[in-house]
Amino acid sequence: MRCAVYVRVSTNKEEQKASLGNQKNLFIRYISDKGWDIHDFYVDVESGTTDKRPQLQQLIADAKAKKFDVILAKELSRLARNGRLSYEIRDIAEQHKVHIITLDNAINTLEGNGQMFGIYAWMYEQESQRTSERVKLALKSRAQKGLFKGSNAPYGYIVKDGKLCSSPDETPDIVKRIFGNYLSGKGFDCIARELYNEGCPTPSQVARKKNANDKWHGSTIRRILENPHYTGDLVQGRSTTRSVTNKNRDQVHSDNFITVPNTHEAIISKSDFEAVQQLMMSRKRTRPQAEKHLFTNTAYCADCGRGMHYKKNSLGYMCGNYNKHGIKACSDHLIREADLKLAILNDLKKLASILENKEIVQTLETKLNQQKKYSEKQIDSFTKELERLKLKKKKSLNLFIEEKISKEDYDEFVSDTNEQINNISSKIEQLHSSLDTKDDELVIKELKQQLGVFIEFQELTPDILHRLIERIEIKADGSPRIFYRFSNPSAYSLINFINAQHSTCDVTFEERTVEALLRFLSINYKVFKTTF
Repeated sequence: MRCAVYVRVSTNKEEQKASLGNQKNLFIRYISDKGWDIHDFYVDVESGTTDKRPQLQQLIADAKAKKFDVILAKELSRLARNGRLSYEIRDIAEQHKVHIITLDNAINTLEGNGQMFGIYAWMYEQESQRTSERVKLALKSRAQKGLFKGSNAPYGYIVKDGKLCSSPDETPDIVKRIFGNYLSGKGFDCIARELYNEGCPTPSQVARKKNANDKWHGSTIRRILENPHYTGDLVQGRSTTRSVTNKNRDQVHSDNFITVPNTHEAIISKSDFEAVQQLMMSRKRTRPQAEKHLFTNTAYCADCGRGMHYKKNSLGYMCGNYNKHGIKACSDHLIREADLKLAILNDLKKLASILENKEIVQTLETKLNQQKKYSEKQIDSFTKELERLKLKKKKSLNLFIEEKISKEDYDEFVSDTNEQINNISSKIEQLHSSLDTKDDELVIKELKQQLGVFIEFQELTPDILHRLIERIEIKADGSPRIFYRFSNPSAYSLINFINAQHSTCDVTFEERTVEALLRFLSINYKVFKTTF
């Protein structure tokens, strides 16, 4: 019986870290007594009311993949303190024939003990709701006393003994500059771009968040300009979560804000703050619906990966990073829409012409057949390697149970082996997909018919674009790299090795002989082989 062990604590405090170790040891003894196998430990440090837990999501994914037979948890609340999530986990387990066992004996579907599941799910959610309400009351009381209750101080401040104090670094001056720039007529994005180009630290960097970014955004500037804390007043309780299971926040009416005046040093005068609020109100306007352009969400910068933005004055697209943040972020990668349309239509016409050449088609069919044979050999080789890794994993579990290797060594080995197994399994699945195609001759015939329909149109429409093209990358010199897409893998391969990446070379399709195409094919073989 393969066991997936789920362990969770709510915080990263030292006492709860010790709880993680204790829970693991408890499971190891339980599994050893039963004579079962450990598939893996899934460990989260997060609240049980949310489903945004990396290891819980991995557990659910592995359950759907039937990688284990039993989910073990200390109690149901470790899996979820959210009724909806509890039922979701139960339903997924039932659907994929995975049992749930809690060590407090409340739930054991292996022995048919699951009738009380709903009661326990409701009970743990209500317990969390009561805890949440107690925490909210405590925070409200703290706010009414003039103490800051947030997790991060506003940009420009630090927290000392619950009070906001002006930060000793450059950030208070940056706040003053933001307000001054806005009053002088600059917009959110303009201010953000200047701060980014000068390398000013962002709020996320100052707060040392894990996902901190050095880019300033217009939305960040707006939040700073709207924050009344900069006037020296503590204004809290401006939003609240809907419930313990719904983390969406509702805005609270200003009449219900918890305001305590003059609790800390002001960075911005009240008159300047009010002037900014009035200016923002006067600048608000009803924005028109964003105009949809042909290559939006299809064309991307080849260097930074950001989407290309359409610029009306250039009648083309430029890198979104450059457009928003300037030359420090990326270069313009400008390409005119008319040039991109023409390149695609020419490609399709040239491809259709190539597929009329019987000699070339015969060569393509031969290569496709060789590819299939090679894929079959790879599947056999990968399958043997997969069995070898599974055997090694089983041996490591025996060594761990016999205490011949430490838990850390076992976890590291299992993690590395699982990664190898997942990679190889993915490759096998991709190879099987590449073999699951129609007869090559029929594929080429269908491709001809499909292209014949599209090249009748002189204008590239959104429908044709999205049917034929998966992605376009624009290089620094403005030349496109076009990735074509077709409904069937063999057809997609044909496009890939003929011109998967739009070539800027001087050799035209018509000038290519069969020998030249074969050389091109051999060079790009790895490209289309790994596309599946």
